[in-house]
Amino acid sequence: MNVTLFNRIRGYVAIDVRGNRQEQLLNALVSKRFRIWDVRRKDEQSVRLYMLLRDFFRLKPILKETGCRMHVVGRFGLPFWLDKLGHRKTFAIGLAAFIVGLYLLSSIVWRIDVEGNESIARSDILQAAKQQGLYRLQWKFRMAAPDELSDAIHRQLSGVSWVGVEVHGTKVQIKIVEATRPDQSPLMNPRHLVASQNALVTEILAETGKPIAKPNMNVKKGDILISGIIGEGAYLQTVVAKGKVRGVVWQEAVVEMPLAQKQKVYTGESKTRNYLVLGSRGLQVTGYGKVSYERFETHSDRKALGWRKYVLPIGWLKETVMESRIEEVQLAPEEGAAIALEQARSEVIAGAGKDAKLRGEKILLHEKSDNGKVYMKVLFEVEKDIAVEQAIVN
Repeated sequence: MNVTLFNRIRGYVAIDVRGNRQEQLLNALVSKRFRIWDVRRKDEQSVRLYMLLRDFFRLKPILKETGCRMHVVGRFGLPFWLDKLGHRKTFAIGLAAFIVGLYLLSSIVWRIDVEGNESIARSDILQAAKQQGLYRLQWKFRMAAPDELSDAIHRQLSGVSWVGVEVHGTKVQIKIVEATRPDQSPLMNPRHLVASQNALVTEILAETGKPIAKPNMNVKKGDILISGIIGEGAYLQTVVAKGKVRGVVWQEAVVEMPLAQKQKVYTGESKTRNYLVLGSRGLQVTGYGKVSYERFETHSDRKALGWRKYVLPIGWLKETVMESRIEEVQLAPEEGAAIALEQARSEVIAGAGKDAKLRGEKILLHEKSDNGKVYMKVLFEVEKDIAVEQAIVN
């Protein structure tokens, strides 16, 4: 018979019964509804069995009736464990203190996250929450209900349409939905859109104003692309020209790349330091001593204790200090040229703007000098926005 968890909680014992009337003893135990199991004969004069602790205290009269004797060979279950624990007061006090401390730490707000705010400062939201009794290191049982906190913070903040408060263990999350306001267009004076540099127009889209340039037209710097003057004669008027004009421009780039490159490598030597983390503080447990490496990098791995969706402010932090060194690598001229060309592409695109596209490139000069560098001169064709504003002066 397998011992159930319920029996372990109530406690049970293993006993050896000796005597000539063992069968009568067992029949009496069954008739009086004793909970016994795993009855085995050890020899001709003894039987071993298991029974609940409560039935053990009713066993003495039956032993007298049958003339049998018993000997306890094992004590099991929670009552006996608690009895042993009572003799170890220091351990019992430490265990109780740990359980109480764990409960108290899990009853404190250790972290407050704010989501959804764009124009409202996070500090203003936290200040409004603090005035309603929600702040770090606050007892959770002293806080109002999440719905009440949401309504109170909503009334205190201006420019929000909804506020939600959610409690996840020791973390509180405040979600903000800001009220949408219509965009206010700035006041602008009448203007043209002109070419910022010499280009070949590839696309033109006029929202307001009169388009002057057309696709596949070569324009020079300062030429009007979209005019802010519309109408004729008595109906002539000036407007704020708006639109999008893209064109291909030509840009020359000169780059140089040293063939001797320095790179960082790891030596394989490392040192590990472990910390017991409580909230925002850490207590170092292992890895004492100064780091003797001249160059090194530190990689951290933090793990927090949790149960289901609750995250406790107790965890373990492991830091790995890895030794590194700088090595010099000699590139082949072809590799240096490829890296230099890629660097030139990146610089040209970054300088042309986020919507720029590289349409073509041509290497004008490619040579390797004697001082260990590759020099390149490249002509790039870049498609980008070429329109800039120009005020209309009466």
